[in-house]
Amino acid sequence: MQSPGLLLTVLAFLLVLGPLVFIHELGHYLVGRWFGVKADSFSIGFGKEVAGWTDKRGTRWKLSALPLGGYVQFAGDMNPASTPSAEWLSLPAEEREQTFQAKPVWQRALIVLAGPLTNLLLAVAILAGFSLAYGKVVVPPVVGMVQEGSAAAKAGVQLGDRVVSLQGSPIDSFLQIRLAVAQHPGEPLDLVIERGGRRVALPAVAAWKEVSDRFGNTQKIGYLGIGPATAERVAVGPVEAVGDAVVQTRDIMGMMITGIGQIVTGKREIKELGGPIKIAKYSGEQLVSGWANYVWFIALISINLGFINLLPIPVLDGGHLAFYAIEAVSRRPVSQRGQEWAFRTGLALVAALMLFVTFNDVASLRVFGG
Repeated sequence: MQSPGLLLTVLAFLLVLGPLVFIHELGHYLVGRWFGVKADSFSIGFGKEVAGWTDKRGTRWKLSALPLGGYVQFAGDMNPASTPSAEWLSLPAEEREQTFQAKPVWQRALIVLAGPLTNLLLAVAILAGFSLAYGKVVVPPVVGMVQEGSAAAKAGVQLGDRVVSLQGSPIDSFLQIRLAVAQHPGEPLDLVIERGGRRVALPAVAAWKEVSDRFGNTQKIGYLGIGPATAERVAVGPVEAVGDAVVQTRDIMGMMITGIGQIVTGKREIKELGGPIKIAKYSGEQLVSGWANYVWFIALISINLGFINLLPIPVLDGGHLAFYAIEAVSRRPVSQRGQEWAFRTGLALVAALMLFVTFNDVASLRVFGG
């Protein structure tokens, strides 16, 4: 399939990122409003305001020049660490009561948590919608095909074997096998199968396999060389659809944690990290692949956005939550100087990471011709 043009790619990227940033910030805004915190501004993007309007509550809703994120500026939130300042202390009591700092720690934590949680809930809603519309794929973990000369064949896997566990984790579906194997190329799988009523441990090691999609994107995955015996789609109700979507969201987050761990330990190449340019490229490709692929991709990016913001890095939501946890346990906030240094460090770390993944994208996508 032909790759999308630049204009379509940019449009597809904005249609992914813009609504997801809005949903994220709307979570902060709504919970803050619920607790009586006034919002001074609600921005999609950073930098100079391009367009905006002020509502009857005095909140400035605006679209800013750099559309790679957004923020809600709550009343009294006058510094990156959200700590009380002399300016805040000088506010009249009634006005101060509507500020972010005036709220108890548990309310501040819920306001911060609401952003990434809203992204995760959106992903659950999308995935549940797919299950309701198309049914749930049921694939028992029973082997119906063993590729000759594959890692599975060398380990002694046979037709009719039922996979019980991989790497110590129980297996209920063949889809779990594919997911687990793909994440661990070249690693022992600690495969346990059930054969003839008894359980057998097999010394299987996932092989390396390079796969490419229709657009030429390649990645290295683990490969075992087996296929399922049966597969079917079954209709599900709303409760089961939501439950299945929650499990899928959990599994995707688990993949992210595994991937980060493998990059840190050197099991995966650091060039596999992607940034805004690569997300834009994939956005365009998924859009021309059909609306279902595109909507699923939106769910995936929403999970990414929620997960990343939960990381305990200062300047991210997870960093704020870490400080609130310390405050809740010690019954006093971390010193303003300590928070300021932490947020400067966090900002430097995030900025360096953004520069790195952007350079990584440029190199891997051969923007400058190789």
